[in-house]
Amino acid sequence: MTVHIGVGGWTYAPWRGLFYPEGLPHARELAYLGERLTATEINATFYRRQSPASFAKWRDAVPDHFRFAVKGSRYCTTRRNLAEAGEGVANFMAQGLVELGPKLGPINWQLPAAKAFDPDEIGAFLALLPTRQEGMILQHAIEARHESFDDPAFFALCRKAGVAVVLADSPKYAALNATEGAPFIYARLQNARAELEQGYAEGELEAWKERIGAWTVEGREIFAFFINGAKERAPAAALALLGKLALQGA
Repeated sequence: MTVHIGVGGWTYAPWRGLFYPEGLPHARELAYLGERLTATEINATFYRRQSPASFAKWRDAVPDHFRFAVKGSRYCTTRRNLAEAGEGVANFMAQGLVELGPKLGPINWQLPAAKAFDPDEIGAFLALLPTRQEGMILQHAIEARHESFDDPAFFALCRKAGVAVVLADSPKYAALNATEGAPFIYARLQNARAELEQGYAEGELEAWKERIGAWTVEGREIFAFFINGAKERAPAAALALLGKLALQGA
């Protein structure tokens, strides 16, 4: 599969009864999600290290085609000078990510909303991101949320490093239009509304279907996550988009 559609995480109380059946054991939530969606973004890695055993357990709970995107550690991305994050990046990589094996998707390095673009600093940070870990090829994406990143110099640095720029469909953070030349597409769809059963209107989902179709024609791998916004609607939105792409049950 080259198109991976999912949500953020798999444990969220309002999903019980809306997405998860009432009475489903909590230990079965990831497996249930993995049978219906094709990806998820792990947020816990942003806050703290995980154990190799946890990564292995998550890997074994989902089908072969499922992918885990992983949030990079805040101890790397929230420091004053990102160029000094080398030790933190190395520690993050060494926590056991390789246990996910081929189910490991991109690592999303989310920058603070107040972090402004400095070409030397960002260039140095991108150079710290390894392309391999214990023989595994790694994919990296950077989520820049300050308006100063809407700069050709930033996009050029990312293309040179082989790092994707996260597209944020968000009422708060403008999407950076940097898909040209990106090694893969990483979209975070954060515009769901609670009053819509599927979170997004039909026309909006249709538009994302068309965009994803165009990217696949170009040979891109796509990761798209319905996340934040009206989070209770995220699974329904992901299921609806998978249905439009005819990927449910793939």
